[in-house]
Amino acid sequence: MNKSFGGLKAINDCSIEIKENSITGIIGPNGSGKSTLFNLITGNLKPDQGSVFYNGLDVTGKEPYELFKLGILRTFQIAHEFSNLTVVENLMMVPGNQLGENLITSIFSREKFKKQENEIKEKAFEVLKFLKIDHLINEKAGNLSGGQKKLLELARTMMVDAKIVFLDEVGAGVNKSLLKEISDSILKLNEERNYTFCIIEHDIDFITKLCDPVIVLAEGKVLFQGTAKEVKDNNEVIDSYLGKSS
Repeated sequence: MNKSFGGLKAINDCSIEIKENSITGIIGPNGSGKSTLFNLITGNLKPDQGSVFYNGLDVTGKEPYELFKLGILRTFQIAHEFSNLTVVENLMMVPGNQLGENLITSIFSREKFKKQENEIKEKAFEVLKFLKIDHLINEKAGNLSGGQKKLLELARTMMVDAKIVFLDEVGAGVNKSLLKEISDSILKLNEERNYTFCIIEHDIDFITKLCDPVIVLAEGKVLFQGTAKEVKDNNEVIDSYLGKSS
């Protein structure tokens, strides 16, 4: 896949494969094309050349809402929450095709509307309990810490039973104790609910704990791919990335 901005080639003949039920890590120095690659895969940008396939289906150029319906979701480095809504209300906003979105249906099919609303609320309760943040259920989302907002974003992906989730710097601005909770939740979702994850992250310890394989990007292309140990022991990676960050 290729993507240029003016004279800058942000993605340069880059090809990756994400295996089902894996937790794939993507690392690389600033400007290596990590976020651009995510944006191309998740429909926020269109590639100049190349294609994106999901389970054999060509999804190149599809809009994020279309990918959302397929179970392809992403989070952002800066959390996107509805600040004035409570945590549970944020989760209840996620599922599509709700009866309450149609005024006529909500008035004349009130029983069905209330039944669906209760089912969505029960699902939200279950999700929050799974992630061990049910104590925040009635807290305004804008009052949450950075780490709690990242957990809320993870919770939103669970409201639609996501198939693959792209996490963009989930550890950015998160304290160590909450980062452990986030990593534990990702592992639990992967092991117990068969979620597939692809994670951009600068924290090598976080990547080492969670990810196999780890893909290293440099100058818009794949420099190396392997286990976390192989990445740490690779001289090219050390020279281009790990050595610069020490």
